[in-house]
Parts: sequence; structure tokens; C-alpha cells
Amino acid sequence: MSLSRVQPINWDRVNTVLLDMDGTLLDLHFDTYFWTQYLPKKYSEIHATPLNKITPEIHRRLKEKQGTLDWYCTGYWSREFNLDIISAKNEVKHLVTERPQALEFLNILGTIGKRRILVTNADRPSLELKFSMTSIESALDVVVSSHDYAVPKEKQQFWHQLQDNISFEPSRTVFIDDSESVLNAAKTYGIKALYGISMPDSRQLHPSEMPFPVIEDFLHLLGPVNG
Repeated sequence: MSLSRVQPINWDRVNTVLLDMDGTLLDLHFDTYFWTQYLPKKYSEIHATPLNKITPEIHRRLKEKQGTLDWYCTGYWSREFNLDIISAKNEVKHLVTERPQALEFLNILGTIGKRRILVTNADRPSLELKFSMTSIESALDVVVSSHDYAVPKEKQQFWHQLQDNISFEPSRTVFIDDSESVLNAAKTYGIKALYGISMPDSRQLHPSEMPFPVIEDFLHLLGPVNG
């Protein structure tokens, strides 16, 4: 869905904005590079395994856990691959960057009195690393990791526990995420103002396609508020 079909939001009808982190507020390139290229290289060096053999094996094992809490758990993968995932991530943390306009968008939301709540499947060690390299933490009111609830955002249990924790009105809530499966879970729960991200990874060749309005420009959602 193109930018021209994404209409500015009527912010008088919104009191809470839920935002994903990786691929939404932050460029997904760091994560894509780490898991598909740097981790196999690191494993190959540490365990003296040919890179061309271990790379497809690592990708296979990651894919098997996709959509589960383990997939997002650095502790789990540290045990599985017998190496410190967070230490390895720190070696390439310079690749962690905010997506264009993300911080400005958050700051404006704060100025107009909207609750800015990060809801991420990243675990707390990953959050600490990302926050250390960006300025988004200070522009958020609440930070929620799905690991706090022991269930990923793809599951309805997450949304019920989120409701118990922060008490939001689905009809007055905007949710932005780069994952179609997560957006579908939020839709099932009852959130109607749902938005995807056009290019979660700035290095990807083609815009994302999903049955939700897709954002290319955060500030476009603000409309007259930003004028």
C-alpha cells in the first residue's frame, strides 16, 4: 500500500500509541546483518566450523523457532550456539540506528500528550544494547518486552497481559509494527488503527507488502499536528 493511501490520523481520537522497536523505530538492518551474516561468521571462528556448512544450519535452526519467544531470546541462542550473543552483538553495535523521523515523531507525540509505549519481542539485554546506541528510550513513557509476560506479541495472551499492565482502550489506540503476524494478532485483539512499515530494513530491495496501511513517513501520520 503506497504512502498516498495512508491518511493522517485524527489525534483527538487517540490517547495511546503502541510502537514496535526493531524494524519500526529502529532500522532492521542491524538485526538482519547480525543473524544472517555476523553470527555464522562468529560461530565459524569460535568453533572452527566451515562457514559454508554452519550458515545454512544456523538459518535452519533460527527458522524453526520463528514466532516463538525463544526466537527473540538472546539467552536461548547463547546456549544453543555456545557463544555469548550479546557480546557478539556488541561487536557490531555501531550498525544500530534509528529509522528516519522516528525520534521526532516520538517527541511530537509527547508534546501533544499521547502515551508512547514500546511493545517489543526483544529481550531486556537486547533493549539495553539498542537504547545505549540510540535516543529513543527518553522519548518513551513505558517499555514492555514480551519476555516480561513470557509470551510473544504473536499470541493473544500477550495482548491480554498488556491490557492488565497498562490499561489501554483498543478503540483509542494506534499500533505500528513491521510484522504482519503481530499486526494480525493486534487486530484479533481489537485494535483497529494498525500500521505497517514500508522498509523495515533500509537495505532491502522492495517495500513490504501486507494487508495494512504501510508507513514510509512517520510525520505524514501527524497531519496538521506537525504543521
